Amino acid sequence: MKKQDYTPHPIDLSDIKLPDELEMLSEQLARNIHEVWAQSRISQGWKYGKKRNDDLKTHPGLVPYEELSEVEKQYDRDTAFTALKFIVKKGFKITK
Repeated sequence: MKKQDYTPHPIDLSDIKLPDELEMLSEQLARNIHEVWAQSRISQGWKYGKKRNDDLKTHPGLVPYEELSEVEKQYDRDTAFTALKFIVKKGFKITK
């Protein structure tokens, strides 16, 4: 298969409704997803910059989660929700 012919086929999670306690957990998970991403970038030599510049290794997202725009936070939230829904879809239980 050629790269340009790739068509993603994620598992359909539209039938999964997360319990309220997992929805609250998703925000904490989203925050941690951002922290892991930022830590990885910083360890690779990236630093904060007003604009992303791959040559200078600057990125505007290298700020605390609270300072991200809602659009940027939503990316992390979507990742968290998808991970939690995938776990539930596969039949696992998350308990506290």
